[in-house]
Amino acid sequence: MKINRYCFLYLAIIVAVTMLSCSQKSITTDVLVIGGGTGGIAAGLQSARMGVGTIIVEEGPWLGGMLSSAGVSATDGNYKLPSGIWNEFREEIYKVYGGPDKVATGWISNTHFEPHVADSIFKQMVLKEANLYVLYHHRFLSVIQKDNTIIGARLLNLKTEKEITIYSQQLIEATELGDVVASANIPFSLGMESGEETGENVGVMATNDIIQDLTLVAILKDYGEGSDHTIPQPMNYTPEEFDGACTDYYNDKNVKAPNVDAQKMLDYAKLPNNKYMINWPIKCNDSYLNTVLLTPEQREVEIEKAKEQTLRFVYFIQTQLGYKHLGLADDEFGTKDNLALLPYHRESRRVKGLTRFIVNHIAKPFDYNYYRTGISVGDYPIDHHHKKNSAAPQHLEFYPIPSFNIPLGSLIPEKTNGLIICDKSISVSNVVNGTTRLQPVVLLTGQAAGTLAALCVSEKKQAREISVRSVQQELINSSALIMPYIDAGIDHPHFQSIQKIGATGILRGTGIPHQWANQTWFYPDSLVNATTLMNDLKSFGYSITLKDRDLTVQDGIELIATLDELTGRKMKIDLKSSWTEFGLSNFNSERNITRTELAVLLDKSIDPFQLKQPDHDGYFK
Repeated sequence: MKINRYCFLYLAIIVAVTMLSCSQKSITTDVLVIGGGTGGIAAGLQSARMGVGTIIVEEGPWLGGMLSSAGVSATDGNYKLPSGIWNEFREEIYKVYGGPDKVATGWISNTHFEPHVADSIFKQMVLKEANLYVLYHHRFLSVIQKDNTIIGARLLNLKTEKEITIYSQQLIEATELGDVVASANIPFSLGMESGEETGENVGVMATNDIIQDLTLVAILKDYGEGSDHTIPQPMNYTPEEFDGACTDYYNDKNVKAPNVDAQKMLDYAKLPNNKYMINWPIKCNDSYLNTVLLTPEQREVEIEKAKEQTLRFVYFIQTQLGYKHLGLADDEFGTKDNLALLPYHRESRRVKGLTRFIVNHIAKPFDYNYYRTGISVGDYPIDHHHKKNSAAPQHLEFYPIPSFNIPLGSLIPEKTNGLIICDKSISVSNVVNGTTRLQPVVLLTGQAAGTLAALCVSEKKQAREISVRSVQQELINSSALIMPYIDAGIDHPHFQSIQKIGATGILRGTGIPHQWANQTWFYPDSLVNATTLMNDLKSFGYSITLKDRDLTVQDGIELIATLDELTGRKMKIDLKSSWTEFGLSNFNSERNITRTELAVLLDKSIDPFQLKQPDHDGYFK
């Protein structure tokens, strides 16, 4: 979909926004994104690319949130799932540093970079979009609501201290802590839910208000051997606080034994240009500070505690471990203390959405139907940080999970109109947030939110009224995955057909828990088992009897004819003569047909993807 009617008009909006910074008048935009973080920047870019006038409101001077402002510049997950804006961003990182091998500098990730580079890349991406404007240094105050519909937001210009108003057709919640959700009085969850409440068997016996630890990241820079960049000793410093962070300082044998030495601890997130991201998860600079329900002013007070925690850890590294030549990078954040602009918040308010994504849905996706509504993908394990709060469960037992896709209904509030959710406030359980919160997933979920918002504007509908398939098709058109196939991604010549057929439940993939990068395989070159296919077709609504064998090309053609009769499509297509037109090769009716070839035939003829439209629970209408 492309909407060209905004190109001239949006120049007027840019002028209006500029004037608005100096006045109290209001303006109107189609899509308003509150928050220029990881989810918000992707949402704004996608919305603008679909031709819709879009404004991103960002409280600080940077774009990218976790990936930049918070300094978490070692991405977790999705290394083998290049998709959409996440893939675009990573390709730009490769260009800056000279390729994938140049950013595989640490051992926690395959993609490490300097935070300021991420900010620069996102700003360059914004400049390419004629329909996108970013309003920096503006704090969200409250939503403007009419009955049950969000129609805009009140903002505070932090430089002029004047309030301004922006009205919108669709507003996207992309704040770090779900502040838009709170302002709109939308029901949300915060903290851990008991297994009795969610149906998850993960060892959480009682619902509580405990969230994950946050981290105020520091970037250390190697200033050269012999130099001394030791910071002043922070208040309340004692090296015993970090006993067990590494084998070089391990005195209290009651503390769990570390398995890395000091250098390996630092190399955990070594960045290009001899820098180190300090976000070590063991006896480190994590802090338990539940700032979610606080005011901005109260949060600032609490965040000072996180800064002090990080400075103590930095001082420990410099003095106790002997790395005085590693100092706080003076060419990164531009802050007075050289620390990250904002904390790495691992958790937020989680909206009560049309669907709630729980670990059961990830562990056994085909026992449920949400996979049919997928809009973003992830492969990282469920990862929770709770070491700084002794009241938190310390030994959570998680299901082994495969890679996954997030259902569209998780982005849509249950009852409120005019609002779409992204970043860490989507409708998931506390447990699942441990994997949906990772940077690549949040980028992709933000892209889906921007897609949904643009469709709402163009079709003049509310988010819950937009068809799941239309959102998915737009994402596929943008080279984004809706199914997490590790072996049939965006570079596969029949990527679109495989994604679409996979989302119908015909020719299902196989999920495998795998270390730190879980997997789902489509097996595109494998043969088609008749019994398995009959079961898949039955779940799609068609009971068809096939010969008990691997299907041949001729069987595939006959299957299409049978489905054509059942659906009443009355196709006027000769599959044999169209074989090459569909991008297939080696036509031989007697040989076995591959899963890819059958997916293409189904997609190009019967089109099951559009034939049956799923609701937000994944049931066919």
